[in-house]
Amino acid sequence: MALAEINDANFKTEISKGTVLVDCWAEWCGPCRMVAPVLDELSNEMSDVQIKKLNVDFNQKTAQEFGIQSIPTLLLFKDGVLVDKAIGALPKPQIKKFIESHK
Repeated sequence: MALAEINDANFKTEISKGTVLVDCWAEWCGPCRMVAPVLDELSNEMSDVQIKKLNVDFNQKTAQEFGIQSIPTLLLFKDGVLVDKAIGALPKPQIKKFIESHK
């Protein structure tokens, strides 16, 4: 399942309900491409979490608002509130634990 792309215009709406993990990435980023299939797998396994992608090259307003300086960065929201941030290409078990620690 392809992850939903979000942008500056719809960001607040997309993170407003439930648990949402936002993958801040860019096409030129090798580690981002390594994490993408892992997030795709997790989106199929974890039905209670929405996983979305934000391309920081095209959505600099949101990236700046959340202080994104390194990618990939994972932002975890609960009902629109940022609860945690993880930076780097983490392995699947670590990303899953990151999400589950905030349920």
